[in-house]
Amino acid sequence: MMPTLYAETPARRTRQVVADLAVVVWLVLWVRLAVEIHQRVSALGAPGLRVESAGDDLARQMSDAGRRIDRIPLVGDDVRGPFDKASDAARSIAGAGRGAQEAAQSLATILTVVVIVLAVLVVLVKWLPWRVRFVREATAARQVLRTSGDLDLFALRALANQPLTVLARLHPDAADAWRRRDPEAVRALADLELRACGLRGTDERRRTTP
Repeated sequence: MMPTLYAETPARRTRQVVADLAVVVWLVLWVRLAVEIHQRVSALGAPGLRVESAGDDLARQMSDAGRRIDRIPLVGDDVRGPFDKASDAARSIAGAGRGAQEAAQSLATILTVVVIVLAVLVVLVKWLPWRVRFVREATAARQVLRTSGDLDLFALRALANQPLTVLARLHPDAADAWRRRDPEAVRALADLELRACGLRGTDERRRTTP
């Protein structure tokens, strides 16, 4: 038997569809926000990219200059030392630039994951239990109706689940009427529980049954 995803009653089905669409819109908006955060935080690494590029260029220039000076007879070895030290310092600057980029990327990834997880958690805590509970109850109720068609179980559940004010409006002594198997009372109680499960009442089911 296929699970019952939506209520048979129009008003409740409309509320469920609207809620499902709202959840989809909610998730899309938060994913877009997460992407925007990732892009903006990643952009913080742009200065690091420029520092890395400048450091690499300077290190290359110092190394080239040191190699050229090293070819000068007699003085090459003594003069090359400062150029090599400057090249090493430039490489350290380039490494700092790469570190800044990596830090920005790590922060962007962490913030993106946090935002998406928070949005999904709200859905899991609020929306998903509500929908799963309805699907289980409605599917089980339809299965009982299909296999037995007995309204007595639904009437009993109504006595246990429905507020006393609702039961009092339905019948002055609903419990006694159920014990006496009053057919009108049993059907009215069953209708309360069926509608609570998102299913049509007995009269509506008879009219729609071919």
